Amino acid sequence: MNERTLACDAAARVLTLVKERIGEAHFDSWFSNVTCIPSDDGLEVRAPMPFILEWIRTKYHSVLVQAVAEVTDIGSDLRYVVDPQTSSETGERDGRIPSRPDLPPAPTETPFERNARYLRRYSDIQLHEEYRFENFVVGSGNQLPNAAALSVAEDPGATYNPLFLHGAVGLGKTHLMQAICHGLLAHEREIRVVYLTCETFVNQFIAAIEAGKLEDFRQRYRRVDVLLVDDVQFLARKERTQEEFFHTFNTLHENRRQIVLSSDCSPKEIPNLEQRLVSRFKMGLVAQLHPPDFETRVAIVKKKSRLKGTELGHEVAALIAARITSNIRELEGAVTKVLGYGTLLGRDIDLDLAREALYDGVRGETPRIGCDRIIELTAAHFGIGKTELQSRRRTKSIVHPRQVGMFLARKLTRHSLHEIGTFFGNRDHSTVLHAADKIGRALADGDEELKSHVAQLEALLKGDR
Repeated sequence: MNERTLACDAAARVLTLVKERIGEAHFDSWFSNVTCIPSDDGLEVRAPMPFILEWIRTKYHSVLVQAVAEVTDIGSDLRYVVDPQTSSETGERDGRIPSRPDLPPAPTETPFERNARYLRRYSDIQLHEEYRFENFVVGSGNQLPNAAALSVAEDPGATYNPLFLHGAVGLGKTHLMQAICHGLLAHEREIRVVYLTCETFVNQFIAAIEAGKLEDFRQRYRRVDVLLVDDVQFLARKERTQEEFFHTFNTLHENRRQIVLSSDCSPKEIPNLEQRLVSRFKMGLVAQLHPPDFETRVAIVKKKSRLKGTELGHEVAALIAARITSNIRELEGAVTKVLGYGTLLGRDIDLDLAREALYDGVRGETPRIGCDRIIELTAAHFGIGKTELQSRRRTKSIVHPRQVGMFLARKLTRHSLHEIGTFFGNRDHSTVLHAADKIGRALADGDEELKSHVAQLEALLKGDR
């Protein structure tokens, strides 16, 4: 085997390492038409379009450098070159992406396989196999978003367009977005689905400006059947990207193409978002995901453990649900930890083992106090119902206990102001801040009755632990 052959093999190993590092979905999106050619002092990275080349240089240069360093048969220098041969072969000598990006059909390929291949090729998020509708636990806090997502997956562009999902971190937005993708892939007809993060949209837009390939960028996203964009709050304060997204949105909507967006807040709460975009985002259905109640959390714990191959008893599931109240992601983490303890220690999963797993068996360590428990105890202490405490009523007999609850949540939990506001009836973070400051000032001014109320509630909450 001559030196040239060895160098070519090394270059091929570089691409293999890159694929391992960035994942198959990202690799298929950006490296499917890329070749690496050994040169006298390093490696030439060749792509058919300047746009793709610039994106690779901007996003994956460090990954390539590390891969080259591990393959010692070639030099360390990297050069990025537009490959005229592959550009000609793909009909893209001028750097344009086809007006409606297509993939050549493969023999005996089913619609599902073709749809899935298209999604992998043009999206930047790899679908999680478990994030399907059948694995999404529906409760009072997410019934509407789930129903709307199902409707979109069954008949895109017909009813809720756009569908705007929002809620605090870890409440299931990503699960529903990916469930929609899984549902769309199963269609018996060809459907072009692109699913990406808003950050990717922004970065690709910037790269297109720098490379002078804006028209290519526009055609990529304005000719799809379904566009899903995660974390759209990333558009905040990005004026030129907002303008581009506005026109992309209009083009898709006018052609009855489905748009699905997700955010950690509602359209009107995204800072410095153009009013015309706020208006567009509210044209269809804005659906909020609320924190799950206790019963739903128990069901989620059981579902997550079942998916991991273990059926947890009700008492253990209830313990996890009582201790972890913030979000579904932490619930899943707690389930994984409890199951891991049982496996590693070779013990049955009972309440004692679950307590050890959740609190690491460290003496004096205590579980977190949750907003659900604060609301429950505060309402009972002041003789009102939980629903009243979380309602929009503004009578003094309701407002004062509500403000005490918010003060305690601010003091005793790790939740953000936005998350606390969500628990207390979807209130704005400024309302939570005002309530906590008001109670704090009253305590500092020596309000003995209030001190007594707060002290009793704190004792009850800490006694839980």
